[in-house]
Amino acid sequence: MSGPLSGYRVIEIAGIGPGPFAAMMLSDMGAEVIRVDRAQAVRPDAGPNLDVMQRNRRNIAIDLKTEEGVDTLMRLIEHADALIEGFRPGVMERLGVGPETCLARNQRLVFGRMTGWGQQGPYSLAAGHDINYISLAGALAHYGRAGQAPVPPLNMVGDFGGGGMFLAYGVVCALLEAQRSGKGQVVDAAMVDGAAVLMSMFWGFKQMGAFDENARGTNLLDTGAHFYDVYECSDAKFISIGSIESQFYAELLRLTGLDTDDEFRIQHDKDNWPHLKQRLTVLFATKTRDEWCALMEHTDVCFAPVLTMSEAAEHPHNRERETFIEFEGVLQPAPAPRFSRTKPLVVLPPARAGQHTREVLADWGFDAVAIDSLFQSGAVR
Repeated sequence: MSGPLSGYRVIEIAGIGPGPFAAMMLSDMGAEVIRVDRAQAVRPDAGPNLDVMQRNRRNIAIDLKTEEGVDTLMRLIEHADALIEGFRPGVMERLGVGPETCLARNQRLVFGRMTGWGQQGPYSLAAGHDINYISLAGALAHYGRAGQAPVPPLNMVGDFGGGGMFLAYGVVCALLEAQRSGKGQVVDAAMVDGAAVLMSMFWGFKQMGAFDENARGTNLLDTGAHFYDVYECSDAKFISIGSIESQFYAELLRLTGLDTDDEFRIQHDKDNWPHLKQRLTVLFATKTRDEWCALMEHTDVCFAPVLTMSEAAEHPHNRERETFIEFEGVLQPAPAPRFSRTKPLVVLPPARAGQHTREVLADWGFDAVAIDSLFQSGAVR
């Protein structure tokens, strides 16, 4: 593996959503990440794994409900720099592989924990999903248009932005600290915490009187402003306008022919925003998306077409930067961010459960006799 984390070893206890995303982030950056699946997940007749988030790592299947399986994981932990898991609080402890036990075996281990609600608190043991975590974090209430219900932004804010990204960031921070102290620690990454941090700018705006938390869809960045919104074109496709600064707003008016229209002169009169938005709605509906692109792309309007995933992969800008790549026939986002010297790469496709059990055990110090014994007992598959 290449990338700035090359040389680090990470164990990922298989889960869904933010855990695999964090593992992908770490493995994309070059860390050797081993995904530990349940032995029961092994399917000899399974086809290719198309889950892009499981790329760049090998897969081993262990039965953690057996003593031999737990011992196998603990032997792997002795050689790991970090472990990440996404169970509810207490599950890893009940399996016999909680942080105290693991740190006793490897004092430098970073033990990353991913949950929705956190390791403690009244909600900590309750089930939940992204929509619930960003609700409690004070984020979801502010997505949506005036007079309409809040609109969940897919599951990007809780699971991935506030969850997996913060877990990956926390693990790397703890790995850096462990280099100095020689000691590992537990990273408690909670989606409710991460989503709250993502709202930091709006907490600042609220204190400054620049964001009305009780008037969704009427503020500068939540579709309240006529110069910061998406508009439908004549072909039922959409464009995005973000002309916040005065010079960008002036360019928007010039290219739309509204620079001599007195109604548009005062940009920040909030009382007039709904009327001006209606006028722009009518105007943008007079041309196709491509026609607006021809007029506004590569200008300082702060403009972009609203693209689907497939369209984004074909856009000239993304193609030149190789923002999306095709690896073994699967189109997917390329690793990010980029580095001038230690370039992150996709080198392994998503693996099937247990696909690399034997070779991983051998690479991590198990001899052939021990490996055969583990297969025979059913501790690994």
